[in-house]
Amino acid sequence: MTVEETLASLVDRFNRHAERSPGVTEELDGISRTIQIRLTDGGTYAVDLSKGRLRNLRTGPSPGADVRITTDVGTFDALVKKDIGPMKALVTRKLSIEGSLEDKLLFRKLL
Repeated sequence: MTVEETLASLVDRFNRHAERSPGVTEELDGISRTIQIRLTDGGTYAVDLSKGRLRNLRTGPSPGADVRITTDVGTFDALVKKDIGPMKALVTRKLSIEGSLEDKLLFRKLL
């Protein structure tokens, strides 16, 4: 599966989970963010979070991103497969998240 397909699958999985879990939508209500994901040995992607859903997945940098996530493809795959947790990836500097503390905690919910 390509990175683009994996990201699209994650977006779809998150949105389906949010539809089934009203608490997720309530918790994210009013939060609007543009999230950029840069893979140091791959591409750069962006997605918007609004109204409790991820929308508008696209390729390329997003200069106005509120949250910037940087990692490599191997760590990205390990995060998706849950072979490594976000906190361990942050502590070992395999993952970098630029944004507020709230945004960093938000990342855990999106995986």
